[in-house]
Amino acid sequence: MFTITLKNCAFFAHHGVFAEEAVLGQRFYVDVEFDVDAERAAETDTLDGTVHYGIAFEVIEGIVTGARKQLIEALALAVARGLLDRFEEILRVRVTLRKPSAPIAGVLDYVQVSVEQSRV
Repeated sequence: MFTITLKNCAFFAHHGVFAEEAVLGQRFYVDVEFDVDAERAAETDTLDGTVHYGIAFEVIEGIVTGARKQLIEALALAVARGLLDRFEEILRVRVTLRKPSAPIAGVLDYVQVSVEQSRV
């Protein structure tokens, strides 16, 4: 089993509950980790049987910069399901999504949510 990780992918989007978030937008950061049975790909040194992580990035980007979600939980779930739908090679995916400019009256680095989905 191989684990592929895309770390700290940054996107500008307009997700959030408040109207100001829809207008102004903000950055979102995404980490994705997925398990792939890529032994055949590794042995043959080809992409057959594994995930092209450049295309995986494009899938994530399309979802995060696409349709507006109110909750980052919904956005993280959409990313996880989108990757599973696009790549049959992915057996398990974990998505962590960070929102550094969450509208909270306080000092914090970011709000973060993680979700895990699998084919089982």
